[in-house]
Parts: sequence; C-alpha cells; structure tokens
Amino acid sequence: MTLQQLETELKLRNFSPRTIKAYLFYNQKLLAHCNKPPEQVTEDDVKGYLAYMMADRKAAPSSTALIKAALKFHYDDILKKGIVSFKPPRTERKLPAVLTKEEVKKLIESAQTKKSRLILEMLYSSGLRLSECLNMKAKDMEIKEKIGWVRHGKGGKDRPIILAEHLIEDIEQYLSKKEPEDCLFTNKEGRQLSARNVQKIVKTAARRAGISKKVSPHTLRHSFATHLLDSGTDLRRIQELLGHSNLQTTQIYTKVSTEELKKVKSPLDQIDVGENATS
Repeated sequence: MTLQQLETELKLRNFSPRTIKAYLFYNQKLLAHCNKPPEQVTEDDVKGYLAYMMADRKAAPSSTALIKAALKFHYDDILKKGIVSFKPPRTERKLPAVLTKEEVKKLIESAQTKKSRLILEMLYSSGLRLSECLNMKAKDMEIKEKIGWVRHGKGGKDRPIILAEHLIEDIEQYLSKKEPEDCLFTNKEGRQLSARNVQKIVKTAARRAGISKKVSPHTLRHSFATHLLDSGTDLRRIQELLGHSNLQTTQIYTKVSTEELKKVKSPLDQIDVGENATS
C-alpha cells in the first residue's frame, strides 16, 4: 500500500485533517528510517524506529503514543500484519491549566475588537475546541433555543452546545451580516479565520490582562469544564457538552476543581497556636 492509498483510507474513515497529516508524516518517516516498502516492514523495524525517536530524538511520551497509533493503523488495521501490538510508554497525565473566573473576566475585557471579544466569549461559554469554533457556520446557531451545534466534531460527531444568555443579542447582531453557509468567524476578506489568528487573539488578550499563566484557546475549554463542575453540574452532562466519548477523559477536571478543596480545613487551623515567636 502506498502512502497515497493510506491517505485515502484515513479520509474514508473520517479522520480529521490534522490526524491525517500526522499519520502520513510518521509513516513516511518510518519507511525512510528502515529504507523498506510497507510490505517488508517488520516488528523489529517498528520497534527500532520508536526506540530511535525516544532515545535519540527525545520524543515525548505523548508523541511516541501518536507515532505508535499512526503505525498501528497502517500495519495492523489496514495491512493486517499485527506487528504493532506492543505497549507504548506511559504518557504523562498533566493537569490542565485553568483560569479563575476573575481571570476569564479580565481576559474577555482585554479583547481589542468586538469580534475578538465574541470569539473569547464563545470559546469559554460553550467549551468549544478551537477547530470547532473555526468551522462553526452561521446556520449552526439556534438563537431562539439558546443553543448552537458542533457539526462533525472530533470523531465525526454532532453535538449541541449552550449559548450564554448575555451573548444572544451580540450573536444575533453578528449573524445579521452572514449567509447561512458562512463561517461564523471570518477575516476581513470573508475567509475562515486560521487557528493562528485565534491563538494570537487569546495570547494578546492574556498579555493585556496581565495573566502570567500560559493561556491558549484550549485553556478556555478547560476553564469552562472546571467552572461547570465547581457550580455543581453533573459530570456526565459536562462530558456531553465537551463531546468526550469517554467519561474518564472528563474526570480529570475533578482533580482541577477547587471548590471541594476549599471546604477542607487545614489541621493547623484547628490548633490554637500562641503568638510567642520573636523576630
């Protein structure tokens, strides 16, 4: 099977453009590394390439897991060779960075334009992935119902999203200049905004707001989920709103939520310590 045929298979299975690009890249790198056609690649070739990426190229565990997934799809799922059956290294489970509600407020207020502000508000108020925000069309908004729709999200799934009440008027006004098939957010030429455009909007607002944390569009999604959990929203409902296929993915926010933690009193607060220390 050629890489072009692999690309066709990936498209037929509705993989995202980003995943297709990554899978093709790593499969091409494997072939260059072992200097063999796909039909001759062995388990030792795959292990050798992964060992090279980990030891020589210092690939992170998450990158190694992606490489393994890319190779497994090609050689096990498609070619049925069964040569990528070994376990990948354990990935680090880092807790997501989350903004406080006050930081979200400062971030939104630091937007330089009305459109930038609306993008920040949408990312936070609806928990959108960056790609979902970019691909959203005017027709996906159901203003009267106060909901919107993510079409063909991660895994090719559709799901409803909530719209904040105080955004309804702004969105309605924004939509009045759009055709149903138009992307919700476009540049001055009417073309879809790029991921880099939105990343720059978020970073600029964070800098203007004086937020020292590393802030990205995904930080607003993490903050959306954590703040919902803080306010008592059921974890399964949050899972649905985020579009997670696995509840375990959503459960990470229980480790970030601080509301329950604030209810726990330190044992030091339960001891009557005298003021006898001298400076």
